[in-house]
Amino acid sequence: MTRDEVYDKVRNVLVDALSVDEDEVAPDARLTSDLGAESIDFLDIVFKLEQTFGFKIAQGELFPENVAQDPRYVKDGRVTSEGVAALKDRMPHADFSAWEKNPEITKVGEIFTVDAVVKFVERKLSATAAAH
Repeated sequence: MTRDEVYDKVRNVLVDALSVDEDEVAPDARLTSDLGAESIDFLDIVFKLEQTFGFKIAQGELFPENVAQDPRYVKDGRVTSEGVAALKDRMPHADFSAWEKNPEITKVGEIFTVDAVVKFVERKLSATAAAH
């Protein structure tokens, strides 16, 4: 499957899950601040991605959980260097460059972009193909 095909399918999932227009789903669009995704929407997105692409997504695999509650990872409203490293390890598909300059916990949602979801799906498809 080409990147354009993956992108088109991810866009359709996001249009359906978030009730947004296709033209709003640009690669750099952030799921939360640009597309209005809330925590409950992330479950729907994961379910629809599984149905669309035919693979399972473990809990916390696409959107890591519990980072904000871990005192090693958050201090004074900011994600610690250990927390940033943990997020990068869990999310190799995301671009942290802009957020990392000012890693406020309230802005962690900015790393969840359409492009990050596309890259995640590409990685999952590659891993699935390699396993077979």
